Amino acid sequence: MKSAIWTIIVILVIAWLLGFTMFPDVGGIIHAILVIAVILLIYNLLTGRKV
Repeated sequence: MKSAIWTIIVILVIAWLLGFTMFPDVGGIIHAILVIAVILLIYNLLTGRKV
């Protein structure tokens, strides 16, 4: 589960970077993706479960 969360975080950050640079008109969605990635990162760091 831990590696799945990290994979999702990486994918969301990459999607945010690509969207931010290629499609600047879609700002709200792009920042929502970043917020989701940050929430997942914080959740992963706080729970710290070992698989």
